[in-house]
This record gives sequence, C-alpha cells and structure tokens, in this order.
Amino acid sequence: MSRGAAVTGWGYALPPNVVTNADLVARLDTSDEWIVERTGIRERRVGGTTGELAEAAARRAMAQAGLEASDIDLLILATTTPDQAMPATAVGVAHRLGVQAAAFDLNAACSGFAYAMVTAHAMIATGVERALVIGAEVLSRITDQDDRSTVILFGDGAGAVVLEVLPGDDRVLAWDQGCDGSAGHILFCEHGSTVEMQGREVYRRAVRTTLESIQAVLERAKLSPDDIALFVPHGANLRIIEGINQRLGIPMDRTAVLLDKTGNTSAASIPMALAKAAEDGRLAEGDNVLLSGFGAGMTWSSVILRWGR
Repeated sequence: MSRGAAVTGWGYALPPNVVTNADLVARLDTSDEWIVERTGIRERRVGGTTGELAEAAARRAMAQAGLEASDIDLLILATTTPDQAMPATAVGVAHRLGVQAAAFDLNAACSGFAYAMVTAHAMIATGVERALVIGAEVLSRITDQDDRSTVILFGDGAGAVVLEVLPGDDRVLAWDQGCDGSAGHILFCEHGSTVEMQGREVYRRAVRTTLESIQAVLERAKLSPDDIALFVPHGANLRIIEGINQRLGIPMDRTAVLLDKTGNTSAASIPMALAKAAEDGRLAEGDNVLLSGFGAGMTWSSVILRWGR
C-alpha cells in the first residue's frame, strides 16, 4: 500500500517585542508611507532565539495534532539563522521537546519550509510515521540596524506543522523546487556579517521564478488557479505577492498574508501564515492549498496540499 501524508497540526510563535514603522522613522531617514508603499509592512517582531521560537511553534503544532513527543519520529528545522554553527539547532529543539528521533536543519533560505515539507513527505513515503516540520528565523541578528533598505523588511518568528502518514492516500498533491546559483550575489549574508540585497533584481527574479514554479506545480497536480482555495506565499514584500496574484488571477481574499504584522521572516513566513489561516477558520476539509516560496540562492519551492485527512 502506498504511503502518503497529511497536515494534522499547526502552530506559530512570535517574540513579544514589536518594532513599528514609527520606531524606525524615529532614528532613520524614512517614513511610514514610504515603507508601507514599497513593502506593505507596518511592524515586525524582534527577539528570542531560533531554537526558542521553533520549540514554541512545535509545541503548539503537536498539541493541535494531539500528539506527544514520543509520537514524533522526524524533526526538520528550516532556518538561515541557526543558533550556532554546530550542532544543528534542530537537535536542541528535539531535546527540549523530548523528541528522540532524527533531527536536522535545512537551509534553503526563504524557500526552506517548502523544501522541508517535500523532504518530510519523501521520508514518510519510505517509513517515517509523523514529522515535525518547522520554519524559524531570528533575522534581526543578521540585519544591519542602520540600513534602511533591509531593517524595514526583516523580523523574527516561527511556524510549524505536523505531517502524518496517510496509508493509501496522499494530501500532498504535487511539488516543484529548484535553484539558480548564478543569482547568489543578489541576496546573501557572509558569516559574521549582515544581509546584503539588490532589491530591484530580487523583485524581478522573485516574480518570474515564483510564477514558473507555481505553473509547474499546478500542471503536475492537474489544477488551475481557480481550484486553489488558499494561496500561502512567502511573505517577502506585498508588491511581489500582488504582482504574482495579478498574473495568476488569484484574488487577495484567497491569499494568506501576515507580513504587515511580522515583516519578512524568511523560512518562517509560510508556516506562520498557514497556521494563522487555519486558526482563523479559513481552511475547510478538501481545500486545495498552494504554498510557494523563493529565497536567496536563488531557491524556489512550491507545494500543493489538500487540506484535512
């Protein structure tokens, strides 16, 4: 019998400290209007560690799924901001949760959570029963707090889902992912330094690569944009999301967006928006959910889920 998977639990966590646009305006040459017009962001959360935020989101996902630590046999943490070079931050998260299972970090930048979902799904197909898939970031740690082009964008947070085996069926309908290493220079962070970004080039490539990835995954799932009940894009910039939606024909009221309250949280943005949408009752049994992210590398990944089990 084939082994598919379904999302059975979800949760997210944000640090308590809020940095509003007004806070940035008070010390930088910028304005609330300028930030909102170019990004859609009004505030972002800052604080904690990647491991702390990941643990909090994971606990909520496990509780939602009705699972104990002993039920989990895989933990994948997508992050670009691990707490140390080694061991993997996932190892400490697993220890504090009481999970005694395979655990590792995965870095595909802002595409990381979707990459981790595909990886967990493949491992479930070959024997894993229940996986915790987490995206967590503390981007404030690698952001130049005096650079108005980046400090307005990035925030901290974590989101998590439980992906469980579903014998004889599969709620992961299709996926697409890839990278173009020739674009590594347009968004990067050296060890011990801060994020550097060519904003206009990132925007141009993000819209194109995301659209191509979404078109590929829709074709593989034999669906059209009209079949998507909820689109959960990486929350990088509202103008990028609106550009993608316009070309796809998906209205914003069928899109999960949190970045106005969180900023760009890289690998955490998709699972946080998905968990918040589920928490708010925006998803029903059988809904087709499209996840799509792009990030430094340049990486991209799209996944279509059928909600429920």
